[in-house]
Amino acid sequence: QVQLVESGGASVQAGGSLRLSCAASGDTYSSYCMAWFRQAPEKEREGVARIDTGGRIAYYVDSVKGRFTISRDNAKNPLYLQMNSLKPEHNAMYYCAAVSGDCNSINRPYAYKYWGQGTQVTVSS
Repeated sequence: QVQLVESGGASVQAGGSLRLSCAASGDTYSSYCMAWFRQAPEKEREGVARIDTGGRIAYYVDSVKGRFTISRDNAKNPLYLQMNSLKPEHNAMYYCAAVSGDCNSINRPYAYKYWGQGTQVTVSS
């Protein structure tokens, strides 16, 4: 199993940028598909992006394409989510998640077995 800890959430002005990080410990990090999800108040958890074990294939939900970038460094461990041109609609708790082996659809959060505790992103207009 793997333990996940997110960091990097903050309060920023609209148009600003943030980079979220997710540190993994425990099992072999490079054998896990990694993903970012978010959950705004009174809304369901939503998939944002995922990246395969090798860090070569990334998938994004349409609403963040061209604005967010997911990446991973299998040598140093962290998973990242670079978020640019932030808007108030991006306000949410952001979570990293992991599943062993091949990636599952980010439309199915329940398919990801391991979760961090979340990091809050607040964007003010």
